[in-house]
Amino acid sequence: MSPTDMADRVDLDKAIQTVADGIDAQFDQLLQLPGDARDPLYAAMRHAAIGGGKRLRPLLVCATAELFNVDREAALRVGAAIEAIHVYSLIHDDLPCMDDDDLRRGKPTVHRAFDEATAVLAGDSLHALAFEILANSGTHADPFIRAELMAALAKASGPEGMAGGQMMDLEAEKSEFDLPTVTRLQALKTGALIAASVEMGAILGHVAHEGRIHLRGYARDVGLAFQIVDDIMDV
Repeated sequence: MSPTDMADRVDLDKAIQTVADGIDAQFDQLLQLPGDARDPLYAAMRHAAIGGGKRLRPLLVCATAELFNVDREAALRVGAAIEAIHVYSLIHDDLPCMDDDDLRRGKPTVHRAFDEATAVLAGDSLHALAFEILANSGTHADPFIRAELMAALAKASGPEGMAGGQMMDLEAEKSEFDLPTVTRLQALKTGALIAASVEMGAILGHVAHEGRIHLRGYARDVGLAFQIVDDIMDV
């Protein structure tokens, strides 16, 4: 590796850590224990959301937003919203009715650290929190931008995105899919939120829909590459 490559790598590592710290700070502020009977729910949300993880999606939001001179705090809030959706999906994926995993990010999964009912509620609450963050004027002063952000995240996380890809993944366990179908599965299950991260950074920058075509292509390729690497590491 050349000195230039080393310098670039150090800068990337620093950027990743800076964004990760910023996202942890967002969740720490948003998920303060209320001091009542809801404390176990907030504790479960904190257990899942704070610490660990690649924070790839918030990093992509911040990197894209920076291209258009968007305030870093706004980008981090949008990144936290996307990460809340991602973490909720991991909590539910780990449940006995899905993958039945015991560990996530080096810690016991939420249903192991707490219980199944609390895990379901923690996932549901993080899902709601994502849209609460985006709806808040602290994320962006323009209500039309906030609405577009919410629409982009809703589409990426629902049946036309992550949840639809998860359903295809469940069906793939019953029958063998051809390559185009597998590619479509991965584009929805993993790629949709990654693509939304890039697009939402551009939305923050007031980039028109037709001006995001090249960014969508980039995000699609990054999402596919991420899933290929992830699958190889699993094997």
